[in-house]
Amino acid sequence: MITEYHIPVLLKTSVDGLNIKPDGVYVDLTFGGGGHSREILKHLGPHGRLVAFDQDADAWGNAPEDDRFILIKHNFRYLQHFLDYLGFEKVDGVLGDLGVSSHHFDSPERGFSFRFDGALDMRMGPGIKVTAADIVNRYSEEKLFSIFKLYGEVPSCGKLVRAILNARNQTPFKTTGHLKDLAQTVAPRKDVNKFLAQVFQALRIEVNKEMEVLEDVVMQMPKVIKPGGRLVVIAYHSLEDRMVKNFIRSGDFSKSQAETDLYGHREVPFKAVTRKAVQAGDEEVKENPRARSAKLRIAEKL
Repeated sequence: MITEYHIPVLLKTSVDGLNIKPDGVYVDLTFGGGGHSREILKHLGPHGRLVAFDQDADAWGNAPEDDRFILIKHNFRYLQHFLDYLGFEKVDGVLGDLGVSSHHFDSPERGFSFRFDGALDMRMGPGIKVTAADIVNRYSEEKLFSIFKLYGEVPSCGKLVRAILNARNQTPFKTTGHLKDLAQTVAPRKDVNKFLAQVFQALRIEVNKEMEVLEDVVMQMPKVIKPGGRLVVIAYHSLEDRMVKNFIRSGDFSKSQAETDLYGHREVPFKAVTRKAVQAGDEEVKENPRARSAKLRIAEKL
């Protein structure tokens, strides 16, 4: 087991949000260091089951030795496929802690952080073929602009893209250090680290197709969660949180309000359990700064 792999965010609130039945079947979409999974297992009886997903081999060593626990070593976008394979037609709850674990940021060879010099990689699993270096070196000006604008909300991203295009014509990008040095030349003086974080975040989201994967799995929720079951999602990016919020409210990622039938009834698969997103308190943020941007939403299947 990798020690201090990841400190789980909003641990008690998220697991409580599942409203766990001792003999129920639950899913942890993002196993990582296993913090949320272990807490879920504490609430399950001998006949309860927990299915967890993680495509990253670094996380597999964290799996608990528990007959009630099943680890699927694949991307969670294949949730319904594996539930069918395991014989679970529907489950009682699904929890997803989106984003990247602390372990990823602290591993220089993975290329997720600008704090270390390493390969410009950012792939979360072996099935992903395109690296961050491939994107920076090969994507068109228009596509790079779109990625940095949409996924990173990078200010003055046009300047960044033009600098990348000019630099890659001389020397292709291979390391995080190379990209960091280039990005610093166009970063605002007061917010250099924030700017770098936005640049790296945008590339990570594109490399791992995080928005597409999230959309894929959330669209499966009405089919896989039983009536009365819970969906609990912790998001760290405004786009992710907006997608989840819209889906809960309207059943559609692009709409904030649900359509109604002829009688004025809202046609939605879930109802929100929390009116607003739940955020970490000051004490948790102090102990775990990553919790600062976390937004937790809980919904119940109708």
